[in-house]
Amino acid sequence: MEPLLNVEKLSKFYRNIKACDRVSFNLYPAQVLGIVGESGSGKSTLLNAIGGNIPIEGGNITYTTSSGEVLTLPKLSETRRRLLMRNEWGFVQQNPRDGLRMNVTAGANIGERLMNIGVKNYGKIREEATYWLNQVEIDINRIDDLPKMFSGGMQQRLQLARILVTKPRLILMDEPTGGLDVSVQARLLDLIRSLVRTLSLSVILVTHDLGVIRLLAHRLLVMKNGQIVESGLTDQVLDDPQHSYTQKLVSSTLIP
Repeated sequence: MEPLLNVEKLSKFYRNIKACDRVSFNLYPAQVLGIVGESGSGKSTLLNAIGGNIPIEGGNITYTTSSGEVLTLPKLSETRRRLLMRNEWGFVQQNPRDGLRMNVTAGANIGERLMNIGVKNYGKIREEATYWLNQVEIDINRIDDLPKMFSGGMQQRLQLARILVTKPRLILMDEPTGGLDVSVQARLLDLIRSLVRTLSLSVILVTHDLGVIRLLAHRLLVMKNGQIVESGLTDQVLDDPQHSYTQKLVSSTLIP
C-alpha cells in the first residue's frame, strides 16, 4: 500500500532551538497516527508544519490526492494549499473557537465549507448541515443557534461537523479533547473513533494523553527535543516501551 502522506527529514528551527529535527514518517490510508511527547517536544510544531501553518527550514512533505496526483506541499501556492485544506484535509483545533466562526450559526459554520468548494444550492447546504449535526450528535433543532450558545464539548463536535462535511481524506487533530471534562472527553472520543472507522479517515493526532492515543491510534510516534525517539504499533510501544523517555511517559500515567 502506498502512503497517503510522506514526511521526510522535516526540520523547523526557532533561532537555536530545533523544534523539529529531521523528522520522517509515512501515513497510510485509513490509519490514525498518534504523536505524543511532553510540552516543548515539538509535536504541535510538527502538526502545524504539515498543515502549512508555519514554514519549514528543511526536508519535504508529499501528499497523494484522491486523483493520484503527488503534491509537494512546501512548494504549493497559497491558493492551492487553501483549496487542499477546504476539500481533502481538515484541521481540528484544540480550542474549537479557533476553528469556528463564532458570529454565525451552527448551520452556517458547516455550510461555509460547502460554499468554499462551489456548492451554491441553499436547500442542499441546509440538508448537509442538518445531516452532519446529527452525525456529531447535536440536536438538529439547534442549527440556527450561535456556537457561543454551545458547551465546549458541543463546540468541538460542531468543529468536527464543519470539517467532515466536505468528506476530507486526512484530518490533523491538535489535542482535540484538551480542556474538556472526563465525561465529555469520553463521548467525544467514542464519536471520533466511530467516524474514523465508518468514513475510513486518515488522522494525525497530537496529544499528551496516552489514554486518548491507546483508544484511537493505530501507530505511535514519541517525540523528545524535536526528534522521534520511538515509533511503532501503539499497543507495542505502550506495553513494551524501549526508549527510556517512552518508559518515563508510560510510567508517569500509571502513578496515582
